[in-house]
Amino acid sequence: MDNGIYQHFRKDEAPFIDRMTDLMTTAATEYRPVVTEFLDPRQNFIIHALNRDDQIELHEFGGYDQAEQKRVIIAPDYFEPTPADFGITPIKINYPEKFAELKHGQILGTIANLGIDRDVFGDIITDGRNWQLFVTSAVADFVVRQTDHVGKIKVRLEKIDFDRVITPIVAWESENLVVSSPRLDAVVADVFNVSRQRTKTMIEAGQVKVNWRVMDKPDYDLDQLDMISVRHYGRFQIMADLGQTRKEKIRLQIRTLRK
Repeated sequence: MDNGIYQHFRKDEAPFIDRMTDLMTTAATEYRPVVTEFLDPRQNFIIHALNRDDQIELHEFGGYDQAEQKRVIIAPDYFEPTPADFGITPIKINYPEKFAELKHGQILGTIANLGIDRDVFGDIITDGRNWQLFVTSAVADFVVRQTDHVGKIKVRLEKIDFDRVITPIVAWESENLVVSSPRLDAVVADVFNVSRQRTKTMIEAGQVKVNWRVMDKPDYDLDQLDMISVRHYGRFQIMADLGQTRKEKIRLQIRTLRK
């Protein structure tokens, strides 16, 4: 590994860089495909930046078009993957639709509380009525067996084929934003029009996540493709750094989902 690569990323991303580099080395030296767990958009960006081998290709799939979290197959250039090679199982959540309403946060909390790692399950999607999620095939049976309630709502999980995957409702809005700093508290405050002090309090209280993990450091610097969720406010993603203004502020392209 070229040690110079680390300078292009955050310090806390170094262990991920090392793991992905090891997988790429395995694929190249053993001349066989290897598959990652589910990667968030930022991790996906990093692994593509790391690949400098012309004979190694990266193939990604999250269970449906436009998936946010995807597994990546690192493979020699001869390999042509099929959906089955990614080891992803779609799961439908059956529930009494006429009498109950499911919410994304409830489902996420239920699956996370099963004691499995966050990177073995991917997106949770809905078309406004039906709900589905994607997990690695290795844990699919466990998730189905262990989940019979979401909150107080009785549910029955069912493994399904990819031809039954719904088309999710997507309500992202694109925006351009000018911020004084890439700090988490500064950007969250500007996106949701909240005071900097209020934003700092929310972050320190564990109400803000970066790439699906609680981030309690207000001074954490955001970067391209980071996904930020703020309890009671919604989510946004950093799509691109558009450079500085004449007053040396930062212009960002983002997309938002507001509650």
